[in-house]
Amino acid sequence: MSVESSCGSGDHGGHNIKGVPTHGGKYVQYNVYGSLFEVPRKYVPLRPVGRGACGFVCAAVNSETHEKVAIKKIGNAFDNRIDAKRTLREIKLLRHMDHDNVIAIKDIIRPPQKENFNDVYIVYELMDTDLHRIIRSNQPLADDRCRVWPHFLT
Repeated sequence: MSVESSCGSGDHGGHNIKGVPTHGGKYVQYNVYGSLFEVPRKYVPLRPVGRGACGFVCAAVNSETHEKVAIKKIGNAFDNRIDAKRTLREIKLLRHMDHDNVIAIKDIIRPPQKENFNDVYIVYELMDTDLHRIIRSNQPLADDRCRVWPHFLT
């Protein structure tokens, strides 16, 4: 049995990501462009968003609420102490921040089996862009926007 996710539209080409149900159908494994995601059945991957030093991010939809989200997978999060602390710090800081200009954590996905808890999945609200893309963009930044950003971070 497989689960199919119709993903992408427009310039993403309408790819289908096939999932394989696991753990009695409660979770589904998806190969999202080379990265294995094992998430609860309610999250359906749409497209990759990006890859960073700490993980891989995939846009998805919560099939229960129809909300678009971003799922960050931090693979082998506990392989070394520094990465484990960094992951914990990110979760703790963002859980306590409540501001329109700071991305919100929607969910932290529990592993299907505690004994195989290697990867951490954090579900965020899906944003149109990020600060890195804005800085790297060819579009000039207005002085008033640059002055406001530090205020957003405090």
